[in-house]
Amino acid sequence: MAHYTGSKCRLCRREGVKLYLKGERCEGVKCPITRQRSLPGQHGGKRRRRPSDYSLQLREKQKVKRIYGILERQFRSYVEEAKLVKGGAGTALLRRLELRLDNAAYRLGLGKSRAHARQLVRQGKFSVNGKKIDIPSFELAAGDKIGFADKPVEIKKNLIVPEWLSWDKKGNIGKVKKIPEREQIEQDIDESTIMEYYSR
Repeated sequence: MAHYTGSKCRLCRREGVKLYLKGERCEGVKCPITRQRSLPGQHGGKRRRRPSDYSLQLREKQKVKRIYGILERQFRSYVEEAKLVKGGAGTALLRRLELRLDNAAYRLGLGKSRAHARQLVRQGKFSVNGKKIDIPSFELAAGDKIGFADKPVEIKKNLIVPEWLSWDKKGNIGKVKKIPEREQIEQDIDESTIMEYYSR
C-alpha cells in the first residue's frame, strides 16, 4: 500500500497550519510552524503571487487528506458518496471522515496521532461492539462501543473528548453517542471549497 514516507513537519509547513501529524511534538515549542512560517523548499521564504481559486481549492483538499491520512483514490470515493447524501455534501464528507475507527480512536486519546492510532488499529488492538476490528477505515455508527481487543494501550492524558464521543474510564470503553454535527467537528476546514474542487 502506498504511503508518505517523508517529513511530516514539511506537510504542515506546506499547508501553513498545524495538522497535528506528530502528536505531542506539534503541541510543543519544537513544532516548525511556531518557529518558522515559511514554506518548505529552497524558495519557500520568497514572496509569492496571490493564489488562484483553483490553488485555494487544491490546498484545502490536500490539507484534509493529510489531516486524516487518506490517499487520493479513497478520498475521491468519500466525496462521490457524500454527493449522494441529501442536505449538504461537505458536512456528509466530514462526518464520514470523523466516523472512521482510526480517527475515533485518536479522538478518544488512544493514539498519539492519527497515524499512531491507525497503526494500533491495524495491529488489532481495538474492538467494536466486542468484535476485533483491524480496518482503520471501518465506519462507526451511533451507539457503537470501542474497547480493547486484548491489552489496554496507553491513554493520552488531559484530552478533551468531543461531544459526540464518550469514554468510560472504569470499563475502558468508548462510545459513539451520536453522529457528529458540523459544529462538533473542531477542524479549520472549508468543506465547500473541497466540493467545488471536485465539481469542476
